[in-house]
Amino acid sequence: MAAIHITDVEAAINWWRERSPSPDGITACPEVRALAEVYALMVYYREHLADEDTMPPRARDAWLAWYASTPDAPCIAICSTSQGDDLCKGCGRTFDEVQHWPVLTPAEKRIVWRRITHEGTAWRFNRYAERALEATGLDHPPPESFGHGSVAGDRGPVR
Repeated sequence: MAAIHITDVEAAINWWRERSPSPDGITACPEVRALAEVYALMVYYREHLADEDTMPPRARDAWLAWYASTPDAPCIAICSTSQGDDLCKGCGRTFDEVQHWPVLTPAEKRIVWRRITHEGTAWRFNRYAERALEATGLDHPPPESFGHGSVAGDRGPVR
């Protein structure tokens, strides 16, 4: 089972809130409502992960739309796994993760992103951070680069 972390659900909610703001300050768009239901249940049951296969279809579709707006691969075109390293110095992925990336599900990819972001040891997060930003077309690091979700930022790193 690949799982979607609660901080990714938070990020998707915030992305949809920005994309489809409430017209009256009270109502939310259907995508936010679908994701908020999943989020509320996760909080209520103190779950950090939601199974991507059993997530309600509307919430999963809303999450996938957010996911499509994020960078797909953490690669910064400096791959040390091709030189025999088990862990890429450039992006932080294992040899198997690099090799199987095209067939991983979105949730599996986000699990890898979460791990390499929290480790923060890859060149993507230090020496070559500017190069990685240029590759993604962003002018600042995405929230996951700081090691926390977009809502939970004031609580420090989420584990």
